[in-house]
Amino acid sequence: MSQNVEIKVRLQYLNETRSRARALGAVPTSTDEQTDVYYAVNSSGAERIKLRTVPGKDPELIRYHRSEDSSVRTSDYTLIRGAEAMREAREYERKAAPEVVVRKSREILLLENVRIHLDQVDGLGCFLELEAVVDSTHDPATCRQQVADLIVSLSLPREGMVAASYSDLLLARSP
Repeated sequence: MSQNVEIKVRLQYLNETRSRARALGAVPTSTDEQTDVYYAVNSSGAERIKLRTVPGKDPELIRYHRSEDSSVRTSDYTLIRGAEAMREAREYERKAAPEVVVRKSREILLLENVRIHLDQVDGLGCFLELEAVVDSTHDPATCRQQVADLIVSLSLPREGMVAASYSDLLLARSP
């Protein structure tokens, strides 16, 4: 199992944040058109499973567990790629239809071990996600500090911090 320390923030405009991130040394790595299909796991919502597809890349089945609050939070996750990801997704679809599909354009920048996601989500708007990857040289406390520092350095609006996943935000909009 892997771990991130993360935050999500609603933004008015991505350009200013992109410029600030680049000025800090963040390096663009890719811009992807991502489709995330979410599957029902349990009623608590703490554990989620999604199949992510990106044109030209292997599909990924991502299983994660995190608290849903607007503060800096920890996410534990496992990632399965390729044909095995598709096999597992078909198993979930046999049990129930997907809950929701999230489509987004995601620009990914990297600053040390921190992934900076600049997202334009269909039906929701613009967001930034910070994911500090916990690894052998970055423990959870270090990652929390990195995210806290970036919140300040990127001038992220505290009132824009979002507790819910994109899937929950879309489901809340459904009639």
